[in-house]
Amino acid sequence: MLTAQNITKTIGTKTILHNIDLHIKEGEFITVFGPNGAGKSTLLKILSLLMKPSTGTLTINGSSANQESSKTRSQIGVISHQSFLYDNLTAYENLEFYGRMYQVDNLRDRIYDVLKEVGLEYSLNDPVRNFSRGMLQRLAIARATLHQPAILFLDEPYTGLDQQAIDILNSVLRNLNIKDRTVFMITHNFEQGLDLSDRVLIIKKGRLAYEGAAPGLTPGQMKEIYLNTVGGLTP
Repeated sequence: MLTAQNITKTIGTKTILHNIDLHIKEGEFITVFGPNGAGKSTLLKILSLLMKPSTGTLTINGSSANQESSKTRSQIGVISHQSFLYDNLTAYENLEFYGRMYQVDNLRDRIYDVLKEVGLEYSLNDPVRNFSRGMLQRLAIARATLHQPAILFLDEPYTGLDQQAIDILNSVLRNLNIKDRTVFMITHNFEQGLDLSDRVLIIKKGRLAYEGAAPGLTPGQMKEIYLNTVGGLTP
């Protein structure tokens, strides 16, 4: 699904990422941990084509990111710190706007389908400005998956959510993964990250410092691995 080779990012005299090699299989759920400033978000931006690497190659679903960027972008969904939703529009109107931009077929039916998937089918005509943080995150997932991308990128999706909203978000993400959609997520939450993941990564000072299978790991074990890897820094 996604192969990154020797990905490096330099800004001025500072190197943010150092020769990252990564292979993600179709339908795999990857969670990335690391201290603030480690380069996690920069890596996500490069993999999701929001930023170009200084050096290295990136292939998504068999297509070179450099040669077929427009085709490749249509296979990507991104959820970041910004929802990219319009407060003055309803949930339906927001999805209608993005659906037209992506030229989604059978748009009306598709909007109803994704709203049901994220549990917002009864809020489709409500203005987004009235939504809670959890509802905004779920609608952002609907926006990011409306065009049925092959790979979904999430940058700290649990920030600001209460436990109920976390449970709902986990249910949504679990259902997305069952449908063989590849997911790449950054989080500081060991428990949530392990609950969903097939594989975990730790980024330290712009380098891939740890890579391992998630099933079987407890949050306590993951914390110990994390502290040993990053030198005692908390996430």
